[in-house]
Amino acid sequence: MITGSLASEREPIHPADITPRRGALLEPARHVTKDREDTAYPLMAGTTGNEATRNEPADDDTAQPEPQAPTAGPATTEPRRRGPGPFTLIVLPGVVTLTGVLAFLSLTGVLDTALPQDQAPGGPESAVSNVDGSYVPWLRKATEDCTGVTPALLAAHIDRLSGWQDDTASLSEQGIARFTDAGWKTWGRDDDGNGTSSPRDVVDAIMALGRQDCSLAEKMTALRTEGTVNGDVADLTLAAYAAGADRVEKAGKVPGAARAFVAEVKERLPRYDALVRKNPEQEGGRAAGALLTPPVTTLTVTSPFGSRAHPLTGVTKLHTGVDFGAPQGAQVSASWEGRVEFAGLTSAYGYRVVIDHGTVDGKRLETTYSHLSALQVTTGQGVTTGQAVGLVGSTGLSTGPHLHFEVLLDGQYTDPTAWLTGGGR
Repeated sequence: MITGSLASEREPIHPADITPRRGALLEPARHVTKDREDTAYPLMAGTTGNEATRNEPADDDTAQPEPQAPTAGPATTEPRRRGPGPFTLIVLPGVVTLTGVLAFLSLTGVLDTALPQDQAPGGPESAVSNVDGSYVPWLRKATEDCTGVTPALLAAHIDRLSGWQDDTASLSEQGIARFTDAGWKTWGRDDDGNGTSSPRDVVDAIMALGRQDCSLAEKMTALRTEGTVNGDVADLTLAAYAAGADRVEKAGKVPGAARAFVAEVKERLPRYDALVRKNPEQEGGRAAGALLTPPVTTLTVTSPFGSRAHPLTGVTKLHTGVDFGAPQGAQVSASWEGRVEFAGLTSAYGYRVVIDHGTVDGKRLETTYSHLSALQVTTGQGVTTGQAVGLVGSTGLSTGPHLHFEVLLDGQYTDPTAWLTGGGR
């Protein structure tokens, strides 16, 4: 308890007379007296008395920084909401759309997404370098009576199946043509006469696959003639091999499941066309010294090459070929191997086929077959010597069934009989 003069001697101190210490609170305490000076401005939390003393302002007039008000704690800000980015706006819708389109194409058969069983993505390169030229005559023999299947096509088919390599690890498929036991019983024979019929014998395998392909080609030709299916006979044949003849008939064309297989065989075809050309057929079936073989069985000339009055128009001009008389529907065959430049209907020549045989002594050789009743080849197709190209008819400007046969050398018409008897070159 305070008594006497001590209590009366205390004088109040005005807050303005006090200089605040650095780090102290700005609001002065109320009813402060001189003897309680140390409590006039409480220390900030976490500041000791010694630190407060050190923070007192200097006696000089140097300006001091303004005191900062304390913060209660670290400032908290609400996370910024981000809108959809470029991936969501642009890329993702595109991916979804593309996926839907591919799924639709796959379901409808337009896109065949299944890879063939023995081909990895990208596909093997053609194995034409594995084929000995001595096999070319066998390729010709295997397809000589076949419509739509050429030696080159058969070789490309084998390439697609095995790359001409008998190295399959399969226990059920054997040889370069990948025959099963059941398939070999149907198509296999001892074609090279070595006493053994085996799918691992290259010659036997070539001939057996040729028989199978030609059988399928015959079925496809019949279906196409009936109007049941449409398309190139070679394509339909390959499709029938890959997917089955019934499936091709049901689709009325090459079904989606077989399109990849057909495309892969056809992709290899040009290389084997070149191989066949490099290994020309040996003389046989033609006159000694003749380059071309007869396009029909019997060469009965009804109108020779040379100037004549046209029997229908009466106009006298060059008869550019030879007319061979033959019954309606008689077989017309390619006089030499080559590639079909044209196969279609014309106003004057009716159904007509033009075959490019390459060069002879540096000059381009072509043959034509006109007034046909039916076509058995298509434009761009490779053909071999003696292969069926059409049937004798009387389409176009014609007075009756016959074959109008032409031979052109570097675009100039020449007498066909010279090429058929040995005097063409």
